Amino acid sequence: MTQEEQRYKRRNYFIKKEFQAKFILKFCLILLGGIVLSTGLLLALSRDTLTTSFDHSRLVVQNTGMALLPSIIYTNLITLGLITLAAIVVTLFASHKIAGPMFRIEKELKSLGAGKLDRQISFRQNDQAVEIAESLNEMTKKLHEKVLGLRSETEQILESAGDDPPSETISRLKELLKKFDSKFKL
Repeated sequence: MTQEEQRYKRRNYFIKKEFQAKFILKFCLILLGGIVLSTGLLLALSRDTLTTSFDHSRLVVQNTGMALLPSIIYTNLITLGLITLAAIVVTLFASHKIAGPMFRIEKELKSLGAGKLDRQISFRQNDQAVEIAESLNEMTKKLHEKVLGLRSETEQILESAGDDPPSETISRLKELLKKFDSKFKL
């Protein structure tokens, strides 16, 4: 593992806890709905059939759905438990690929809002939203160039003002340069 990969390896898998918890819960509810639906369909489709079985050496005739219901419930509970655990793990890692970049983009946007135009957003290889990061990096680069160009133009005006420019013009230009330096990190 390279040093850059180590630097971006996340150690906290719950980055945006509310988003990830809702994502996992919705996935598990869909799974539960599927189990309830399949049980209901099996019972409905077997309602007009009879099944015979032996219970303590007695022949018992009963509705097929009712005969199978205990086995169906146990099977569904075991399946639900195992699949829910697998679903939690899978959706946690899947949502992590979304939540991590969202967190990183929010953090970098706040940094850009504070005037730090020397930043670049980089994601791990398999993260989502790489295109958004590239667009933000392009935007940051263009803003950096424009602000740097305005600062350079201000410096050139200050230098070309001659030996005896009005002191008010010089002080305003110097004040403008200070504003560039205080508002933006170039």
